[in-house]
Amino acid sequence: MKALMEVRHLKVRRSGAQVLHVDSLEVRPGEVLALVGPNGGGKTTLLLALAQLLGQQQGDILFAGRPLREWDKLEYRRRISIVFQNPMLLDMSVADNVALGLRFRGLPPDDVKRRVDKWLHRLEIGALAGRRAVELSGGEAQRVSLARAFVLEPELLFLDEPFPGLDPPARARLLDDLAGLLAEDHCTAILVTHNLKEAAQLADRVAVIVGGRLRQVGSPRQIKAHPADREVAAFLRTMPR
Repeated sequence: MKALMEVRHLKVRRSGAQVLHVDSLEVRPGEVLALVGPNGGGKTTLLLALAQLLGQQQGDILFAGRPLREWDKLEYRRRISIVFQNPMLLDMSVADNVALGLRFRGLPPDDVKRRVDKWLHRLEIGALAGRRAVELSGGEAQRVSLARAFVLEPELLFLDEPFPGLDPPARARLLDDLAGLLAEDHCTAILVTHNLKEAAQLADRVAVIVGGRLRQVGSPRQIKAHPADREVAAFLRTMPR
């Protein structure tokens, strides 16, 4: 199956220093790929580079077979969605937050309402539609952030540590619900997490990034059984049993 996104000899520099090096990586249509590794290892840097939110890059990133440098930036961004650690909701109602991207795209009001209602229901926040964002709990706010991303029906969804600071029960419920949504919709997604258990629950494959380099790609089971090098093995030893 042809890759939706490909990375070739990617290098990212910040303040003159190289912070990321990925020789080769691909994401297939309908696949969830988790980027895992220790804090500061380069996971989010790679996600931001793939989402075209970072400069100072060398190498090639291809989307749908075309290098990103050949894409109009607005056209590319209309085909992706991003969920950040911080939900970054605006001071308006839940429904208006979820509808924002659709309204920017000029969809008819009836279509906006239908799609917003659908994703409020699927993320179990329909009862919160009229509530202002500032009144939400952390788990509720992140569900709104996810609804705002899914409602755009992106070809590629980026998720940057989408469960920050949630208490364990809320985190577990959201993790279960997100796993179900990704599977039901056959969504193509790239997930950043430092938690290999979460990666195993959500992702088809895992890419391990340590020290700014892509070290290994495979299923969670393969990586646990056969770490590629000492850096990967050392990272695995930090994971909860």
